[in-house]
Amino acid sequence: MPRTGCGAPEVAVLAQVRQARILEQVRRAGGVRVAELTALLGVSDMTVRRDLDVLDRKGLVTKVHGGATAVETASAVEPGFEVKRVRELLEKEAIAARAATLVRPGMAIGITAGTTTWTLARHLAEIPDLTVVTNSLKVADVLEQHSRSDLTVVLTGGLRTPSDGLVGPIAVQAIRSLRVDMVIMGVHGMDEHAGLTTPNLMEAETNRALVESARRLVVVADHTKWGVVGLAQIAPLRAVSTLLTDEGLDEQAAAVLADQVGEVVIIPTPEPRSDPAGADPDADPATSGGRAS
Repeated sequence: MPRTGCGAPEVAVLAQVRQARILEQVRRAGGVRVAELTALLGVSDMTVRRDLDVLDRKGLVTKVHGGATAVETASAVEPGFEVKRVRELLEKEAIAARAATLVRPGMAIGITAGTTTWTLARHLAEIPDLTVVTNSLKVADVLEQHSRSDLTVVLTGGLRTPSDGLVGPIAVQAIRSLRVDMVIMGVHGMDEHAGLTTPNLMEAETNRALVESARRLVVVADHTKWGVVGLAQIAPLRAVSTLLTDEGLDEQAAAVLADQVGEVVIIPTPEPRSDPAGADPDADPATSGGRAS
């Protein structure tokens, strides 16, 4: 993708938003055609095909003649961090921003690995006297960039997962020696019967230790996590004090969650920025002119 002058960051954001919308369409319908996406996004078929190439390389969709189809995943398969970070960008940002308002000065909090919690970390920079216990390399890296004397980051150690979490006996032992006010957890899946789940057995054990160390469990999970079941249970839904999710959650799921979770907060998703009329943001310039319920 060309990166020229001050417009390059804008182009990168627009591409991510487009790709997130493409993923949503594929997930809803099971497949989508290039012609449908050009009409939906208001860009050229060449731009759509480039987006599909990117998503296919990352394992998010399967590119086929004339479009793309959904990728089937098994309960023991854990997508990598880069695969997950482009999904539901707007929803994750809105959820993370609301989650940050629950954190008060002087708190000790636990933060699990994941792309929504990584997004959250960027919203914690201005909260004073904060102690963060995390098993996420990505979260720790974001927080350490601020170099504040009143921000303490405790990284658990352990074995690294595809989502850049640290898990296993070393992580569990470190966590069990600590007590925090609140754990903010991202999850692979949520289900009425399976509860909160992950494909990684050691991650489930590590996250259970974090839940047990906390007075309050806050789960940050966009609507696509509902109905997804991983291999190992972290905790039942009734263990969740507060769930922050987005308005894409269907009514039946919301009713189940309201019955089992202490508090469900449905957060409106901001409208994505659209491409300039008639413009192809990936074109080479050289060749082209909550509410709580």
